[in-house]
Amino acid sequence: MSSTTKTNNAVLPPRKINLQKFRESRGPELESLHSLVSTRLNNDFRSHRNKRRRTTSYDNQAAKKNKKRRRRNETSACLEKDKEEKEVKVVPRRIRRRIELRMNLEKGFSSSGDGTKRLRTHVWYAKRFAMTKLWGFYLPLGLQGRGRGSRALLKWFKQDVLVHDASYHVSVQLEGPEDSLISVLKTLMVPSPSDLSETSSRSVIMGAMYGSAMLHHVGAPLSQPIAPVTYMWRPVCQQNRDSDAMDHDGDGCDKPENIESSSSSRQMWVWIHVSAFSEGFDALKFACQKEMDERGILINCVSLEGQLAKLEVLGLKAFQHLQKILHPVTCSSENPWQLRKHSAVDSDHDFQLKKSSVLENEENFSSHAIVSLRVKDPRIMPDKRFADVPESLSTGMLCVSEAEAREDVALAEILDKNEELLSGTKPGGNSIIYDNKDLWDSSSGVSPPMEERVLCMEKNVLRMDKFCLDASNSGMLNTSTKVQCSRSCPILLIKNNDPKGLLIGWSIILPLSWVRVFWAPLISKGAHAIGLREKHWVASEMGMPFFPSDFPDCNAYSFFMANEAAVFNKKVERSPPDVRPWRVPIPPPWDTICHAFNEGPTRVGNSQINNEEKMFNGNSLSNSDSGNCSTSSFVHHGNTFDGVVARTHFVLTDFLREIQGDHLLLFSQLPDKKTSIFKLLKDESKFGPRMNGISHFSYGRKLCFLRILLHAYKEGVFEEGAVVCAPQLTDISLLISRSGTDEGGLQMPQSAVRSYFKEQSPAKWELHKPEDAIARESHRWPIGFVTTGFVRGSKKPVAEALCEAVLLARLREEQWNNMPKKRRKEIYVLVRNLRSSSYRLALATIVLEQQEEDVEFM
Repeated sequence: MSSTTKTNNAVLPPRKINLQKFRESRGPELESLHSLVSTRLNNDFRSHRNKRRRTTSYDNQAAKKNKKRRRRNETSACLEKDKEEKEVKVVPRRIRRRIELRMNLEKGFSSSGDGTKRLRTHVWYAKRFAMTKLWGFYLPLGLQGRGRGSRALLKWFKQDVLVHDASYHVSVQLEGPEDSLISVLKTLMVPSPSDLSETSSRSVIMGAMYGSAMLHHVGAPLSQPIAPVTYMWRPVCQQNRDSDAMDHDGDGCDKPENIESSSSSRQMWVWIHVSAFSEGFDALKFACQKEMDERGILINCVSLEGQLAKLEVLGLKAFQHLQKILHPVTCSSENPWQLRKHSAVDSDHDFQLKKSSVLENEENFSSHAIVSLRVKDPRIMPDKRFADVPESLSTGMLCVSEAEAREDVALAEILDKNEELLSGTKPGGNSIIYDNKDLWDSSSGVSPPMEERVLCMEKNVLRMDKFCLDASNSGMLNTSTKVQCSRSCPILLIKNNDPKGLLIGWSIILPLSWVRVFWAPLISKGAHAIGLREKHWVASEMGMPFFPSDFPDCNAYSFFMANEAAVFNKKVERSPPDVRPWRVPIPPPWDTICHAFNEGPTRVGNSQINNEEKMFNGNSLSNSDSGNCSTSSFVHHGNTFDGVVARTHFVLTDFLREIQGDHLLLFSQLPDKKTSIFKLLKDESKFGPRMNGISHFSYGRKLCFLRILLHAYKEGVFEEGAVVCAPQLTDISLLISRSGTDEGGLQMPQSAVRSYFKEQSPAKWELHKPEDAIARESHRWPIGFVTTGFVRGSKKPVAEALCEAVLLARLREEQWNNMPKKRRKEIYVLVRNLRSSSYRLALATIVLEQQEEDVEFM
């Protein structure tokens, strides 16, 4: 470029160019350039091979591609004709699985090739969680990793929100006369509704609260248990809604006496864990058939598997989280007899205020309350609501409110058009048409939710209308489905509390086809999803039993532990032989606790020499009066549990009465709550010489176990499967006076650790009697096992165990008589992990002494 002086005046290019003149002026310059290039290349303009690697522009790739594509299409057309003649083309598995998982069936679960069912949230869970096959389902085991993260989880539980898809719980519907249903429950459940207090029993039967109980086989109260269940009755006002609508007075549901007179036929649900569903459903059908044969009535017992789902929202802010996504359309009162229908006299404004105030305050709901609601589809609700705007901001928000009003009007017109296409009816005054069917009528079918693509098209039309653009399909929305969809969903909102009344969270019972609709907003609003492992951690933190891990008297526990043992054995086999841990009994050998009765000393913790000699004398076995604790029962065969777990004060009282052990120091919490263990501790008349005969009683039946909570006295971490042993008085004094910096403590030889339980054959273990004098001094007799260990990261770690009731009473007697100044309600016990040689001192709290019943579970 030639250098020229810059001028202030800008030269504009000409508006028109004469091409002939431009070519003539530039021609000589181009000819000179061509001559220079030709001279340099010797007039050889061919492409050199050593330069071709830098470019492929010399090759006409487009022509080659077109030619290859044409040839490939011709070949594929010939092959397709041959395939159509020979066989039908099979769709790839990837495409078939994607189509199947996207389907939202009204009922039932999708299943894999081997018949394993998938939850409706399977795709979401499978991308983020470790999945496992359990009880015929693919269930989320826990977050990916090594199974850690309990500290963060407990923080979320105490400060935030957790959500879990518990759709693997199955409901059984019973329908028949009220007195007949109560009779059926009395033969199967402990405690039955008639065993509750008058207020609680009335609230449960009227449908205001749900009840919890242990489901047993038909027979005696101490027959084989099946599983813990929760049951709920349909409120009388909802069940008789159609008949009461004919009553113009409108007061038929207000008075309890009117309810009792109209409650001839009732409906109820019994929720059973999937691991025990087949056994529980068979027991319910058998009890209903027996009742029908005796009374000549009709009781319907129907399984609702694949129709209802359950979402558990846990944590401190669970209710505030639900307020963000649940917007009621209709609601029912907490107390059935306080329900008043929305009559024509009431104004629409008052009814809207009533609906909006249903979920306003969590304190308005009592423990175990049940609320029946019909809520709007959470996908079509706005992200922000301006219901409660301060007066100072009312002027500033005026333009926003007007814009939202215009959007609502436009959306209402679109919804009216779409509803007209779906239902085949003309839109009325309201923009959204809602179904009035209750969730209790789900057996007759519930309208599925709107398809996601339809909602997306509606939002797109609204967005295009907002920018004053014409959408291509603004006139109508195509819907391929022939099923009438709904924009509202009937749900049951249940408040979950622990036995002490502390809030655990809320449960949402809803139709199975609506699970995905509610799952996405729950997660997007900030809830943390959890699996089975994390749910077990939450149960341990709350001191509640987890099914089936803490229920060894149920068959579901046996199958679950057998699966756990198989998984552990496979993991051990994959490890190198040098680092493989030695085998431990899975599940714990519960029957070996009989050794503490038959071969142990007269007093479990006594360390006298004559008792030690008797302890290891084989002839003492024949002198026992315990009929069920024979020699054959000392060995743990397979997954049997030959015992009874007392979970109510009625069962414990009957057990003590049968063995003539009313004088044992076990104080179950009575319903009137007048008996206090703290008063008994101060009553010296309860102690003394009269207690010396406590160990002599008639005991010729199964062992009775009590659930206890274990707290480490100073140190120690208790693992699942750890053995709970009876301490001697010297052990307690040694471990209490020992400081944390001292080494040693109470330990057993390492060789005795491996031989404490010996495996005779697969799944067959026995308690080994040490012959060495040193090992004999450190040997302590088992009285129970830990079913749930400590959760790492907990500020107050607690373990759950089952211990024999009589042995606990003996330990309490010995400690109260010999340690009067340190007398306390807890019982000192020793806990040893199966692969550890150290005994740790722990304080055992009997759950039935703190509460009337122990049937709540997670």
